[in-house]
Amino acid sequence: MDGRLNSPDGAGSGAGGAAPEFVRLLSEGDAGAESPFAPRSVLDSAYVSEPLAEPDRYVAAMLTTRTGDDHYPGDSRTSEAWPGFGPGERGVLNSMAPTHFRIDDLELVEPKPPILWIRGSADVIVSDTSLFDLAHLGAIGAVPGWPGADTCPAQPMVAQTRAVLDRYAAAGGRVREVVVEGAGHSVQLERPKEFLAALVETLDEA
Repeated sequence: MDGRLNSPDGAGSGAGGAAPEFVRLLSEGDAGAESPFAPRSVLDSAYVSEPLAEPDRYVAAMLTTRTGDDHYPGDSRTSEAWPGFGPGERGVLNSMAPTHFRIDDLELVEPKPPILWIRGSADVIVSDTSLFDLAHLGAIGAVPGWPGADTCPAQPMVAQTRAVLDRYAAAGGRVREVVVEGAGHSVQLERPKEFLAALVETLDEA
């Protein structure tokens, strides 16, 4: 929960974790749903927990994504630690790898703006059992070769976020967590009224 890395090189994070078939279909502009890795399928199965009213507009937006080492997902490096790759230096997914981006000292920020954390209870991307975390997938047998929880525990994403925000609050910051029941990763798309109400309320308080 303290964000300690399983491996110093951040093995298992970054661009190497992107599904090659998803990247290929994204780059080809595939707007169908024949493959579970098609952008439309990924939108429906991972980014939202409920069907969107106008999915075509969001799929069209996804298909504007530029792909490659400098864009999505980025470049990757080999690693001696499981699962055999670590983050590179370029591209979208590497920008979120722990070797490049950490905010575990957020409580040091001055001045401290109020923080609103809105999340869906059914989010499968940011979760303590994330389907986008190779260590969790290894633990459930979906990715072979997992070395075990002692060597490569899954990332408790929600617990880590809450730990950082608890330190922020203890240092004088104001934090509000809003959990939208049944919503997935994209609360602003699935439950726009609830999202907007929470945002406006926070802005009014500020």
